[in-house]
Amino acid sequence: MKSVYNFVVAPLKSRYNNIKKVGDKELIVNTKIFSHQYVSREAIVKHIPTIGDTNIKVGDSVIVHHNVFRKWHNQQGIEKNSRGYIDENNYLVQPDQIFLHKKNEWKAQEGYCFVSPIKSTNKLSIDKERPLVGIVKYTDGSFEKGDLVGFTPNSEYEFIIEGQKLYRVLSKFITIKYEYQGDEEEYNPSWA
Repeated sequence: MKSVYNFVVAPLKSRYNNIKKVGDKELIVNTKIFSHQYVSREAIVKHIPTIGDTNIKVGDSVIVHHNVFRKWHNQQGIEKNSRGYIDENNYLVQPDQIFLHKKNEWKAQEGYCFVSPIKSTNKLSIDKERPLVGIVKYTDGSFEKGDLVGFTPNSEYEFIIEGQKLYRVLSKFITIKYEYQGDEEEYNPSWA
């Protein structure tokens, strides 16, 4: 099964990522199918498009848009699958719905960077993170890994990748590269 313009992927484990292991028991943390925070975003590439160049290969892990695997209810309350649904193990994914790919290490797709938030040093603020500032973790090549950068408001989108909270930011919305001051520390909450 191949597609002309789209990738064919399968969810890494399942469509939803809403079960946490607590000791020897499993806890279901969400039962709503429409909540995007609990939709699985990691997939394995089964087939690449027949047209176009790509650096993604069959067997690579990819991070995809949350709507790829998500179910939803239409206006009549009938449960529907996403537009890319073929069957439970095959989904069509447009190239712009893939943000990261991994053969040996994660690499951001063109136009994207993934930024790790940093701890807030402001003693008067209740925020745990410094807003709109972070350390580049995965890049498309427009910045170096480890750069301290600032980005525009509402340009970040939260992901949990390998147990770490990261923000996906379009590279064009990263507006400044800072010099390190020595007090920057990555912030990774315990729930991630």
